[in-house]
Amino acid sequence: MDDGSRAPSSPPTLHDVAREAGVSVATASRALNGSTRNVRSENVSRVRAAAARLGYEPHLSAQAIAKGSTPTVALVVRDVADPYFSSIAAGVTEAAEAARLIVTMAVADRSPERELEIVRTLRGQRPRVIIVAGSRVDEGPDGDKGGAATREALADELEQYRTAGGRVVLISQRDLPFGTVTIDNHGGSRRLAGALLGLGYRRFAILRAPDAIRTSRERVAGFLAGLGSAGPAEPLVVETEFTREGGFDAARALAERGLGDVEIVFAVNDVMAIGAMTALRDAGITPGAGVAVAGFDDIGSAVDVFPGLTSVAVPLRDAGRQAVRLALSDDGAREVRIETEVVVRASTPPRRA
Repeated sequence: MDDGSRAPSSPPTLHDVAREAGVSVATASRALNGSTRNVRSENVSRVRAAAARLGYEPHLSAQAIAKGSTPTVALVVRDVADPYFSSIAAGVTEAAEAARLIVTMAVADRSPERELEIVRTLRGQRPRVIIVAGSRVDEGPDGDKGGAATREALADELEQYRTAGGRVVLISQRDLPFGTVTIDNHGGSRRLAGALLGLGYRRFAILRAPDAIRTSRERVAGFLAGLGSAGPAEPLVVETEFTREGGFDAARALAERGLGDVEIVFAVNDVMAIGAMTALRDAGITPGAGVAVAGFDDIGSAVDVFPGLTSVAVPLRDAGRQAVRLALSDDGAREVRIETEVVVRASTPPRRA
């Protein structure tokens, strides 16, 4: 039943075996790794026959996990320099130490392909827990770009690791069948929009990341939902990178062409907002006075910049702690939702009617 979608030189994957046998990836993994609990004997036979036909060889590292694991928590983050991820890492470390576990950390450098490569390597090191923190990336308009195909391969790797005895938790949106700590991106940005409307703002510019970044997409959707039809004009939306440099470049471009009647700039994360504030100052525009600025995440720098940055507070350290607790619990497949709170500071002073 090979549909020819896989390149001839590519070795068969567990997903291929499951599809050939007509069972789920989890069932195929259990059947091949010797954990036949809750797997019907006929399914075991079908899976093993499918594996033989395709020439599939189970990963030995996954089978080794079933025989024992090291007292470690492996944390995979997108960017260790980003305060968002460093705050999560602090929470993971705190909870892991309380459980007498050691944290090892790997950086995927915002690459889904690198993230997949790291998980494959980690499986052979037999950590007790793997935590993957980072915004999911969807398939882009110009091809996969680490989207659907890479996500499927990542789910395959993590399922084999879990079936062999490992614990998996994601800190992200819940789109993979593992325990997940999710952040209320949509609700937080919706409430932020309502708060800014209450302060008198009506004309907005939005700095967003490429549409494939789901966190950005959720925050923009929530913000637009919060604005509703209250604004007299459609917000000006500028796409840029999900980084401080991206916010700087977008705000500089806005300043160069003229802000027009824009009253406030909302960036979908704080590092973008802080970069935007620097670019505005460089252009002779005072943040909070010439134009208001707001962000999302409430990282430590949001308090330290001048003026203080209005943001949506996300308890990121607690998200890291919750991820470890979820991984070590007996209910590791559930979802833990992290609520957010709007924090208004001097970067968005009230406007006069």
